[in-house]
Amino acid sequence: MEVLVILVPLALALGFAGLLGFLWSLKSGQYDDLDGAAWRAITDDEPVSGQGRSK
Repeated sequence: MEVLVILVPLALALGFAGLLGFLWSLKSGQYDDLDGAAWRAITDDEPVSGQGRSK
């Protein structure tokens, strides 16, 4: 039971740190463009002209 004296405040502190991190990410705009990153991952970014990689 003495271990609860350490584990309960530790769990509360980690939960609070996670909440602060989430609120910071909301404030900094991390979730503003959720679809943009998905579309950038699947679009074709190869150069159109032959100036890409040299063989």
